Amino acid sequence: MRLSKLLSALTLLLFSFSGIAQMAKVTVSGKIYEKSTNTPLEYATIVLKNVDKPEIVTGGVTDEQGNFSLDVVKGTYNISYEFISLKTLTVNNKVIENDTNLGTVFLEPDVSQLQEVVLVADVSTVEFKLDKRVYNVGQDMMVKGGTMSDVLNNVPSVTVDPDGTVALRGNENVRILIDGRPSGLAGINIADALKLLPADSVEKVEVITNPSARYDAEGGGGIINIVLRKGKGQGINGSVIASVGDPEAYGLSANINYRSDSFNLFSNFGYNYRNSPGNSSTDSEYFNEDGTTRNYIYESRTNQRLNRTFNANYGIDLFLTKSASWTHALTFSKESGANPDNVFYNNYDANFNPTFVRNRLNDEISKEYSIEYSSVFTKDFEKEDHKLTANVAFSKNQDNESSIIYDQILGDPSSYFTDVTLNNQSQLRNLLQADYVLPIGKDSRFEAGYRGNFQKNLTDFNVNDDSVFTNLLEYKENVNALYTQYGSKINKFSYFFGLRWEDSNIEVNSITSNDYNTKKYNNFFPTATFNYELNDDSNLTLSYSKRINRPRGRFLNPFSSYSSNINIFQGNPDLNPSYTNVLDLGYLRKWDKITFNTSLYVNMTDDTFQFIRKESGNFVTTNVDGVNVQTPVIISTPINLAKEYRAGFEMNANYSPYKWWRLNGNFNLYRVENQGDYTYTDFQGNEVVQNFDNIATTWFTRLTSKVTLPYNVDWQTNVTYRAPQNTAQGRTLDMTSVNLSFSKDILKDKGSLALNVSDLFNTRKRRSYIDLDNVSSFSTFQWRERQITLAFTYRFNKKKERENNQRRDDGGGEEMMGTP
Repeated sequence: MRLSKLLSALTLLLFSFSGIAQMAKVTVSGKIYEKSTNTPLEYATIVLKNVDKPEIVTGGVTDEQGNFSLDVVKGTYNISYEFISLKTLTVNNKVIENDTNLGTVFLEPDVSQLQEVVLVADVSTVEFKLDKRVYNVGQDMMVKGGTMSDVLNNVPSVTVDPDGTVALRGNENVRILIDGRPSGLAGINIADALKLLPADSVEKVEVITNPSARYDAEGGGGIINIVLRKGKGQGINGSVIASVGDPEAYGLSANINYRSDSFNLFSNFGYNYRNSPGNSSTDSEYFNEDGTTRNYIYESRTNQRLNRTFNANYGIDLFLTKSASWTHALTFSKESGANPDNVFYNNYDANFNPTFVRNRLNDEISKEYSIEYSSVFTKDFEKEDHKLTANVAFSKNQDNESSIIYDQILGDPSSYFTDVTLNNQSQLRNLLQADYVLPIGKDSRFEAGYRGNFQKNLTDFNVNDDSVFTNLLEYKENVNALYTQYGSKINKFSYFFGLRWEDSNIEVNSITSNDYNTKKYNNFFPTATFNYELNDDSNLTLSYSKRINRPRGRFLNPFSSYSSNINIFQGNPDLNPSYTNVLDLGYLRKWDKITFNTSLYVNMTDDTFQFIRKESGNFVTTNVDGVNVQTPVIISTPINLAKEYRAGFEMNANYSPYKWWRLNGNFNLYRVENQGDYTYTDFQGNEVVQNFDNIATTWFTRLTSKVTLPYNVDWQTNVTYRAPQNTAQGRTLDMTSVNLSFSKDILKDKGSLALNVSDLFNTRKRRSYIDLDNVSSFSTFQWRERQITLAFTYRFNKKKERENNQRRDDGGGEEMMGTP
């Protein structure tokens, strides 16, 4: 009841914004294309200057399809169209009294500009649209010399845990795509891959909280699409970035592009060496059956993560005709690393008197490589927006890890022993996809498409050839999908309906234990979006979708970790997929200096994943002074719970109070309710029923401030706060982190120097309590300590983009109709 009242009140609050009176305006729209290739220009600039009132200047930039749409006061205008390395086209004394479509404008190459660095096309760091938010990485000094994980940690609505887990609006069931598709570049473990791939290869990140039927139904929390850099300027252009950091880190990356009338060559490559020290601790108190204290174990851990990574991406766009293009790309990544994981177990008796200290050193080395080939064919028909796209992608990934584990009680040489572990993982992925778009009339559109995603993973985990912990796991996933969508616009109201059908064939085969599981199912996933333009500067949208979250990787593998032999993580091969129904009510409002976006959302998930801890029935026996001390082995594993209800309110805002100061804020308040019981049989044959009903309300906020200081020095500060949250078995405490960056353009704007400090106060640590009947513990975890990085960027024949206060159309049109 309280939740429904809260939602009703917030809904009324959103509608109240629409009452502000607005000046009568008309809409000016059109397209900007490159003449030589007949391709749309993204981020081309259009500027309208009022002839009679020179102080009235309106501007914006085009979207991915070259479209623009601006609201202007009636009058006579001089109009200019501009883009990097192309001649500026100017139309003078254009009378605009009604809604006007300026048609398609073609810009020609301007070879004389290739040797200059001129400020032409400006984009905002964060753009709010009706169906997604776009974060332009090129404007963010914070990520220079960093990784993709650093990029995502700066994106509104997105958080990255200290262990690398990505969440959208606090929901970890998020689908991460690269260039719009599952990619072999991301490797087998997406969280680990994001920590290694360089930020400099990323152009922008798209956050889609409620995707249309065109997208995969995977990801109950939404989709994050990482778009890699690909040059668009005519001739040869590109940039080189060199970085150095403390703790020890070195990086060198470059992106080079050559474009002609008939083809476009593009490339990104880089080498990085990083030392990322981290630490964690777990203080545990163990209880007897009567509730009295039995003993204490305080576990402290340090990691020394050393990684050497080389990545390369090469491709070519072939402009076959003015209406057809064919893109080929090859991506390769190779990584070698070492991670000495040193653990000390400080043991105490019931009175907290020290008894002994046990040391366990996990000396791990790893080697990984991935390779992917993709091909995309695009055909534009005569009718505007009539398009056919087909693509294929093939990838292979191999990740080999080996460890020698040294274990002993300090001061007792006879207790010394070693374990040897191997964890070899391979992945093969094939992707087939076709999308067709057919405009119908002036304001309607039909879409249809197919996607086939075929994946095979093999995990070979081995401990001393011991059958208890050794396992060979085979995972096969074949998903075929068909979708169709239709949308139309009637005056200020528009709608878009979609339906996706996915046929899933999943095999989880534990070959060592001769346990074979096959799961076949097919589902319909409906989507619907309704949009209403309240006035020229505000929109209201309501959307619905059904999503799926399939368990993968370490969630399914029965044995995937042995760095600690008393706290062991195990996957669960019997996990079923979870299904989520998503409802989202969004409001977008624009003022001269502010863009304001809010949403109310509700997620209802069946069979949601929940991590539990329980006794395994096994004990680690340690002989101390002739006495055997037994420590129970605690298992952490995921299970399916019955229900999860998640409801929240989110607010995003861009505010530019002055030309030299820009603010971006994100706030998310949400309530999570879990309902479900878990039943298992303990090692004594007793049936144990655990109730996981839990209600938790929490919030997080992020504020980014960018200030231009004297001498054109840019200063950027990022502050993130995550509030505490109750869990089914304990509580996670709050966490605050601060990032700082300074940047200065040099060499006549051809170069830039950036100094970044990630986690300025070294406070980005996850802290949590867990309380079970037999053990109570407090844990802290810090994946990476404070990092300081100095990066130098040099651009050749490439214009530097800056953010300005030009307003652009953030809603309506294709975005509201669900185009990715």
